[in-house]
Amino acid sequence: MTTALSPADFPDSPLSQVLRQPFLLGLFLPIQDGGWSMSTLPRSTDWSFDYNLALTRQAEDLGFDLVFGLAQWLRKNGHGGRMKYREQSLDSFITTAALASATERILLISTLHVLYGPWHPLHLAKFGATLDHISGGRWGINMVTGHIRTEAEMFGQVAQEHDLRYQMADEFVGIAKRLWSDDENLTLEGRFWKLKDAFVSPKPKFGRPVLVNATSSEAGMAYAARNSDIVFITSPAGAEIEAALGALPAHIARLREIAAGQGRTVRTLINPTVVCRPTAAEAKAYHDDIIAHADLEAVDGFIGTFANSDAKAWRNHQREQRILGGNLHLIGSPEQIVEQMLRLKRAGVDGVQLTFYDFKEDLHFFGEHVLPLMKQAGLRL
Repeated sequence: MTTALSPADFPDSPLSQVLRQPFLLGLFLPIQDGGWSMSTLPRSTDWSFDYNLALTRQAEDLGFDLVFGLAQWLRKNGHGGRMKYREQSLDSFITTAALASATERILLISTLHVLYGPWHPLHLAKFGATLDHISGGRWGINMVTGHIRTEAEMFGQVAQEHDLRYQMADEFVGIAKRLWSDDENLTLEGRFWKLKDAFVSPKPKFGRPVLVNATSSEAGMAYAARNSDIVFITSPAGAEIEAALGALPAHIARLREIAAGQGRTVRTLINPTVVCRPTAAEAKAYHDDIIAHADLEAVDGFIGTFANSDAKAWRNHQREQRILGGNLHLIGSPEQIVEQMLRLKRAGVDGVQLTFYDFKEDLHFFGEHVLPLMKQAGLRL
């Protein structure tokens, strides 16, 4: 048996290339209807593949490091409201796979519920190795255990207890790592999965694909410490920037402490929704217009869905904060946005995974007005 190295252990891997940046920059693709904002203010944001392909290419041209896609399983009408918020959505795994041959440099992270339905570690190991080669080592998985009861029910399953899900995920990913590294057939009888004479080829180009997870719990942090390269964190104090900055240092320090206990280093990403205009007054007016067009039925439906969840990350996010969405709000002029990012970095955050209200137009504005200031501030090379 050999050890599955992280792609960060290879200096020429795509992950190592982006980790040279002082502050990571990602885009959270709106592959679901309504993106992150439960507002009916007119915008271009669209869940279609063509729209998200154009966004990904736009982000790659701007020098972004990675793109994510959200995974969800919702019933008819989505979260409800006039918008039928998120009823329409593309699958993250298939979407990012399709983006692999349409891009050249940017990392592509699929979100996948590994505990739903018939998934087996052998599936992930083979599919992941294939995507690794198609993308030249740029593909990764954001592993989620599935924390919403109604999602598990769609698969005819009963939602498992929180910490047990992470034990299952740990075994699942541990087996996949063995399959990515072992040079001989693997026979194994685990607690949750079994294999007999299983083998995967070709082996990933840089040890294994990039591994990511989102967590705020002790069990999730322990999983991340053992397995993940990047950890997607949420503000424990809600989406308002000052409250978040007060809570994040201790939260991140705890994650790093657990990772250090495993002899590992992990990077943290947080997901701000950016509302930026040339002046602070214009940004506030844009934000207020978004909020004034809130689809409150959709907001309450969204909150109701998460009431069927044991996730710990969003408990202090207020109802009004859900309208704009994201787990942090950065609002202001380009100079103010960059200053807020500098403060996030000083709080221990290693990068941001951005969302916008009007993705195409707002990303263009960000690239033209904010990104140059990030470079001047030393956040980007």
